[in-house]
Amino acid sequence: MDFAVIGGDMRTVRLAELLAARGNSVICFGLEGGESRALRHAGTLAEALEGAKNVVLPLPVGAGETLNAPLSASEISVRELTERIPRDARVLAGKPEGLFAQLAGRRGLAVTDYFAREELTVKNAAATAEGAVEILMRELPVTLLGAKILVIGFGRIGKLLSLRLRALGAEVTASARKCGDMAWIEALGLRPTDTGRLSGALAGYDAVVNTVPARILDETLLSQLDEGCLCLDLASKPGGIDFTAAQRLGVRAVWALALPGRVAPESSGEAILEAIENILREESGGTETVQPYEKNDFDII
Repeated sequence: MDFAVIGGDMRTVRLAELLAARGNSVICFGLEGGESRALRHAGTLAEALEGAKNVVLPLPVGAGETLNAPLSASEISVRELTERIPRDARVLAGKPEGLFAQLAGRRGLAVTDYFAREELTVKNAAATAEGAVEILMRELPVTLLGAKILVIGFGRIGKLLSLRLRALGAEVTASARKCGDMAWIEALGLRPTDTGRLSGALAGYDAVVNTVPARILDETLLSQLDEGCLCLDLASKPGGIDFTAAQRLGVRAVWALALPGRVAPESSGEAILEAIENILREESGGTETVQPYEKNDFDII
């Protein structure tokens, strides 16, 4: 099969390498900074997309005028991208939102969101949780053993992070809004609290980790944190922490965007490949697929 892989970070580089290693024709654009000798790079966006049958875009695509392409030598215009993608191409993108989604819809492009696959979101959450643990261990002046940590939100990332922190000896409080989630928090041996009632309940924590992609920690709540408390935001844009207020109040705040691509690019690239394989297999009724996902295949790259 033929693939044009456009933009993205090191997990996209790994994905492209795996596609090429399986005998597929792969051409890349916007991944020059990945310095992969195994990949073929196009000189222009037009060259990469000419006659493309399968176009793979990054996770996330990006909601603004330019594609999410931190490894690219220059910005990639979303408007030019959507104009140059052939109308009959299959487009595989991670969280296709904003301007890209609007323009792709107007052109009638067939876009599939591979991040909607549960097998990928779970593995992405696991990588994010591991990356968050690494940041907490590096940034906190105390060990996780005995540290008092609040995890806001009990979705995939909140669950996995809370359990990892508890296994390392932290005293973990997890917040949620749904009654069912509160029950799970208790059943898993964590301390429950209501996300909507955090005011007056934020004292005593060494760290607060937000996983909710909505403004939760505003200036009022940030002012209630103990001096030295670390705030870590794992949510995608617009995030859950008022960073301007945090700076004004002297609160240490870290926004850890795209952690899987930074801390585990190989595993994350493999997870994206698995999701894409499953999409292609299901769309073709189980007959069309990339070569089988074999661990020992990775040694030849």
